[in-house]
Amino acid sequence: MYDNTCCSDFQSAVDEYLIRHRSVLDILTKYQEASARVNRAIAKAVTECGCIQVAAARQAVPENTSYSELKDHMSSHLVGEPCPQCQEVIAKELGHSMFYLAALCNLTGLSLHKVMQQEHSNVKMLGVFHLS
Repeated sequence: MYDNTCCSDFQSAVDEYLIRHRSVLDILTKYQEASARVNRAIAKAVTECGCIQVAAARQAVPENTSYSELKDHMSSHLVGEPCPQCQEVIAKELGHSMFYLAALCNLTGLSLHKVMQQEHSNVKMLGVFHLS
């Protein structure tokens, strides 16, 4: 499943190196900002680099499609793959987002590893109804 050592080491490093923004309000707003930067990095891959395109349209689902077959007909609306430079930027921004997620776990006394395990269990147990 998930490596507890990796998660706990990361969470410990975040706790050790998060100096200035220890207030829950600082961390919440930094987490939101980091999430916005992920969105921006993907948008820039489309609008500035052009390595990926968004071809969004209404999802076309054939009649008589069962719920279990629905995934086969749903589109991500992405065309192409991010180039190495855009992948690097997106990964960096996702890392910052994970940093502040770990910081929130630290402040609330939660284990990032346990949160991931619980969410994994929920996804496996609830399957397609997980986010309904």
